[in-house]
Amino acid sequence: MADRQVRFMKNVLIPMRDGTHLALDMHLPAGEGPFPVILEYIPYRKDDVMPFTGPHHYFAQHGYIGARLDVRGTGASEGVNKDEYVPIEQEDCCEVIAWLATRPWCDGNVAMFGSSYGGFTCVQVAMHQPPHLRTIIPMYFTDDRYTDDCHYRGGCLRCYYDIGAYGASMIGMNAMPPYPEYSGADWARIWEQHLQNNEPYLLTWLQHQTDDEYWHPGSLRGQYHKILCPVFMIGGWRDGYPNPPLRTFAHLNVPKKLLIGPWNHSRPDVAIPGPRIDYLREVVRWCDYWLKGINNGVMDEPPICIYMQTYDEPKVDRLETSGYWRVEREFPVAGTTQKVLMLSEQSLVEAVGHEGPGAVYDEYVYRPTVGICGGLWSGGVPFGLPTDQRPDEVYSLNYTSAPLTEPLEIIGAPRVVLYVSSTAPVMAFVARLCDVAPDGTSALVCNGVLNATRRHSLLHPTPLAPQEIYELTIDLDCTAWRFEAGHRLRLSVCSADFPNLWPTPYAGTNRVYRDTTHPSRLFLPVVPTKAMRNEMEFLPSAASVSVYRLSSAEPPWEIVHDVLGDRVGLKMRTRSTMRANPHTDIHYEANLEVWASNRHPAEVVAIGKHHRRIVRADGVTTVDTHCRLRSTETAFHLTIDLDVAVNDMPHHQRRWVRSFPRALL
Repeated sequence: MADRQVRFMKNVLIPMRDGTHLALDMHLPAGEGPFPVILEYIPYRKDDVMPFTGPHHYFAQHGYIGARLDVRGTGASEGVNKDEYVPIEQEDCCEVIAWLATRPWCDGNVAMFGSSYGGFTCVQVAMHQPPHLRTIIPMYFTDDRYTDDCHYRGGCLRCYYDIGAYGASMIGMNAMPPYPEYSGADWARIWEQHLQNNEPYLLTWLQHQTDDEYWHPGSLRGQYHKILCPVFMIGGWRDGYPNPPLRTFAHLNVPKKLLIGPWNHSRPDVAIPGPRIDYLREVVRWCDYWLKGINNGVMDEPPICIYMQTYDEPKVDRLETSGYWRVEREFPVAGTTQKVLMLSEQSLVEAVGHEGPGAVYDEYVYRPTVGICGGLWSGGVPFGLPTDQRPDEVYSLNYTSAPLTEPLEIIGAPRVVLYVSSTAPVMAFVARLCDVAPDGTSALVCNGVLNATRRHSLLHPTPLAPQEIYELTIDLDCTAWRFEAGHRLRLSVCSADFPNLWPTPYAGTNRVYRDTTHPSRLFLPVVPTKAMRNEMEFLPSAASVSVYRLSSAEPPWEIVHDVLGDRVGLKMRTRSTMRANPHTDIHYEANLEVWASNRHPAEVVAIGKHHRRIVRADGVTTVDTHCRLRSTETAFHLTIDLDVAVNDMPHHQRRWVRSFPRALL
């Protein structure tokens, strides 16, 4: 529906230095202008979004040009796209910013805003310091593409997400046709260019299993000094990217602001769990100051506002999080102390345990399917909160504190130092911090993992020697959590986080040592406790939310146990329908199965099926992607099939078959 206060400009073509044209949509405020621009830069097809909707329409209603740009080789933009976050992609955006700033309807001031991929591009482009880029507002982003993205974690391969969601889905999305009413005489050329040249990103990611140079051009970590413009970051504790916001805030030397809620990978006005807020109001307040020069007090407020979570019964359909909004002036928070708890006999204590006649240790057998209660890594799947951890703790080593006599609050990243050994040459170690209620229910606070072959380096792994004792330092995810009086802290140690991480391939028995020579311990960033009273008032979101549902016969999220085969499987189903314009509907369905064997850890398979159906008056186009990744002890084997049909007739088919040696993971 049109808005008299907003004008819409469709498919503005911007020339690049090599003659390629990138396609841009804009919502403009009514009036002559000129106006500042808020730019979003993503590969998710701007033409699939109805005009006069979304954040760009909101920005135009508040005096900004809301602009959305298709990345080279995606959507309506010309060119070739074979991977994410490549240098030419960043250079393109710098050219676009310069082009926008010199248009008569722009006042020369440009901001970048975006979530997930759009948050990544914000920080990546800002590192190039384009002169007209006045500020960035990245949401749910990373500063390190190897350690904190959807492909690897702690030197382990992530499991379900790239096959079941993003990685496999992008193969089909990049094969979808542009729309002839926008691309005109260039429609056929652009679609053919995309079909013939685009490649699955997965092929590249699996070639780079260590933290090599491939990951660095898209990573801000270690290069924070390159950001010269003001930065407003938004994150979520249940999002897949809880670490980069606080870490980046601590290292930036520019005007900065940080907002972290209890959210998953969804906009803060609709995210689960809540409380939800009118986050676009906060974005506009920031831009009013930095792009329009309005002294609205936003820079007089404490720069850090985070939601301090506390215990809720760990239900997967929980819509809200208990806690309060807490503001701070700096990070680490003033008054932060490091509390150290030692691992003792099934306990967390403040003094090292008795050494005994020799090394004191606890032992467990590696079970590849531990982790099913830990929820799903959140990068866009509309569910996935963790459940009661006790079924996983049965197969873990558990160290539990005495009940607290008073509340304890932490802000930051807990850390664990473990002394370990294994009978296997490759083994991961997973540490989970939990909040144990008086009734025994165990709620996951955060976790961390390290593939022990990466104990010295994420770039140069080395195998483990049988029974040799190694010291490991494992950083757990950043969090803000209040443990209430009467609750207990629990550290659980195991060697799997299935289905979030691909299991390591060898059976093994592992030990955790806990004596004066090998003082395994937990470090907690404890902050001064405050009263549970909101210190920042937000306008509440008006959006209604509900738990994701399909039909009564189609559970979206299942964990299945093959009893005779002793295998555990994840099954996921998601569906959505969107109206791109009055003449086009897009139906999307994704189905995933992941299976892991407790008897044979190397035998893991993930099968993702992604179906898109574009329905128009002139016909139906379907895009199907089938992706299967399976493993042996020594290699990963990937098969991908892409099928495009127009009105039920085969139009375009491609297949990719690759094997990748396992780099000790």
